[in-house]
Amino acid sequence: MQIHKLFDYLLSTTAEVPECVLGFSLSKSPRLRDFMADLDPNLSLDWNGVSFQGLPALRAHVIAQAGLEGTCTPDEVLITAGAAEANYLCLRQLLDAGDEMVTETPGWPQAAVLAKAIGVKLTTVKRHEADGWRLDIDALAKAVTARTKVIFLSNPNNPTGQLLTEAELRQIAAIADRVGAWLIVDEVYAGLEWQGPRAPSIAGLYARGITTGSVSKALGLQGLRTGWMICRDKGMIRDGVILRENASEIMNIMGEHIAEIALRPDRLGPALAQARAEGSANLAALDSFIASQPRLSWVKPQAGLIGLARLQGELAEPFARRLLAAPYRTFLLPGTAYDEPHHIRLGVGGGEEVRLAEGLARLAACLAA
Repeated sequence: MQIHKLFDYLLSTTAEVPECVLGFSLSKSPRLRDFMADLDPNLSLDWNGVSFQGLPALRAHVIAQAGLEGTCTPDEVLITAGAAEANYLCLRQLLDAGDEMVTETPGWPQAAVLAKAIGVKLTTVKRHEADGWRLDIDALAKAVTARTKVIFLSNPNNPTGQLLTEAELRQIAAIADRVGAWLIVDEVYAGLEWQGPRAPSIAGLYARGITTGSVSKALGLQGLRTGWMICRDKGMIRDGVILRENASEIMNIMGEHIAEIALRPDRLGPALAQARAEGSANLAALDSFIASQPRLSWVKPQAGLIGLARLQGELAEPFARRLLAAPYRTFLLPGTAYDEPHHIRLGVGGGEEVRLAEGLARLAACLAA
């Protein structure tokens, strides 16, 4: 399996100690103390002992937060080690060498890496900046053939923050249905919409639709490694359990219990409201900053905490490494991680610890140097 550029860049820069971060992709992380009052000190640290699919209460919350009550049931949810494991379990059991898969670019690169490792014929549909990074549905339809087994997308799109509407999702589901393909939609940024409502989850729109998600981004709980897959095909859920039995085996009990607390309606609503307020304010500041910089331009994200900004005058990766070095000591991710070498990924998450304002000042100085 080949390493994708995003992870390669993170590994190659891990020894650096940035003083500011401009690419933070998740909301400010809570602290363990925020959950202590709701945690039972006598909790066994063995697995939950109830279900290999994850705590029933947690699975019920997953259905509720996705707006799927009455359409899907908790039995159609598998709790996983983040959305990444959910994507892995889906792709690994659905794809064999010689199959065909269609995905988007820029997009979350995990699916393409796994498909290539399996020996799948991969077709990518290009999102164009000049078109507002929107997904070209007609181009997607042309890319799908009778041999297409899987279509993999992210909504909101990671990394551009552009949204597929319900009408577009239904169009895509019809395209998949035409050839009997599975449609996987990674929803890790759902709940952080700046323009328009949250789009419906594909698991509720299409019989072979699979929704993946996690508590990592909107709730800032990446360290829990707690995510999910939702699918109305219970055979897919069962196969996911069997595949995971030969890998990570079961979920971590602390992750399940803390995620269950975080997704309780009385906690989820205020947490999302706070994340939206902080994210919206930071996004406005970042948008104003980009407008003030002659070397930068972007299509403002409709959702999520990251976006791609075009960098004029030099390639993104050498610039990112220069910004990370002294005297700037500021981290951002070059667009080469998403096959966009003339762009940089900017993020507005992380709270005050990432020192966004100071990081933008240092970015301005580096741009002017």
